[in-house]
Amino acid sequence: MTADAILYACNTVAVGLFGIVLSAAFCNIRWTRRNVCCMVASTLAIFLIQGIVYLGIDPALGPYLYPLHTHLPLAITLCLLSHERLWPVISVLTAYLCCQLRRWLALVCVWAFSGGDRMQYAVELIVTLPLLLLLLRTAPAVRSISRYSVTVQCQFGCTPALYYAFDYLTRVYTNLLADGDPAVVEFMPFVCCVAYLMFLARLSKEQEARAHLEQLQNSLNLQVGQAVREIEALRESQQKTRAYRHDLRHHLQYLSGCLENGQYEQAQRYIHEINAEIEAARVVTYCENEAANLIFSAFAARAEAQGVKFSLQAVLPHILPISESDLCVLLSNALENALHACKEADDSIEVQTYERNGKFFLQVVNDCRKAVRFEDGIPVTDRPGHCGAVWRALQLLREGGKVCPAGLPLTAKLHFMSFWGRFVQRRPFFMLPGVS
Repeated sequence: MTADAILYACNTVAVGLFGIVLSAAFCNIRWTRRNVCCMVASTLAIFLIQGIVYLGIDPALGPYLYPLHTHLPLAITLCLLSHERLWPVISVLTAYLCCQLRRWLALVCVWAFSGGDRMQYAVELIVTLPLLLLLLRTAPAVRSISRYSVTVQCQFGCTPALYYAFDYLTRVYTNLLADGDPAVVEFMPFVCCVAYLMFLARLSKEQEARAHLEQLQNSLNLQVGQAVREIEALRESQQKTRAYRHDLRHHLQYLSGCLENGQYEQAQRYIHEINAEIEAARVVTYCENEAANLIFSAFAARAEAQGVKFSLQAVLPHILPISESDLCVLLSNALENALHACKEADDSIEVQTYERNGKFFLQVVNDCRKAVRFEDGIPVTDRPGHCGAVWRALQLLREGGKVCPAGLPLTAKLHFMSFWGRFVQRRPFFMLPGVS
């Protein structure tokens, strides 16, 4: 086998992997272990079919049958994994359009340096990985279009579909553009692809801005709700204080009467009763952190009123590696969702949170009577404004540079589990880099 043949074979594999990975990234697929294995098996099967066509039958038939032995199986696999029909096809067409960047960059190098096929294959191989990493950044924006109507999806898919048909009709199945300079012939497809990618980049920024605004709104709603609950608790405390002040005179008169009549034991019992009432009304201290303690106290009272068993293990100092606003959002949202999920009298909520070596850990376990719905590996709710904790943690993860009071950046990891009618929320696990 010659060097040109080896380069051609390597380039064929590279462009295949490029298109497959990009197509899968554009689809709404929950990447569980099973789905990953199915995708890997499908990829190997596609390459096996390509090998049979190119090596076992006729290499000249490879380009003609490419839609049948590569694009069609890939689209079917993505449809099965994503449980969608239209969007996986659009994803494959969009990935095919993006593949043209490799080819045009290689053709420009060949035209500039008067190279041949060997240079073209080599350049395409070199730019494959950088282009793939760059295009993967636009994947969330592309996936967001799948949430729109079928009409909008079709409008989005018109450009890659038209280019797909044009490319095969003029380059593969006919020789309409064979006489022109390759760099010139590919210039318009290149411009089309670049314009398409610029649209995706703008869409991605708008999507990020929209998600950021939604996150801020959810955060504000949670903080306002918590503030309202704290004001209510303060109002109740003031009412109780006024009642105690009003009753204090009567208590003193009764004690004075007992002492004057020599009823010392009765006076002692009465003092113990008053002390018990005062002790029952005091605010329970769950941890040293004041913000967390207020939230724990509020939700413990709500759980008691609802008949839900609330157990808490909290070891939190005054200073934590996250801001008070983020702490309030995360705690309030997690406990609110847990309390909402508890419907029966024997339901319970277990909370464990601590800070250790610059790391903040929070785990909430609650009874759950219905199946938890996931999207992209993240649990979702049908109640508006109750995903703030998840998205705030994801935002911290994406930022990667949020600075704590100590001046060190934060990262975040999310873990969710659902089993045996119990839902475990591990949100989030904040970790300071460089600390074991």
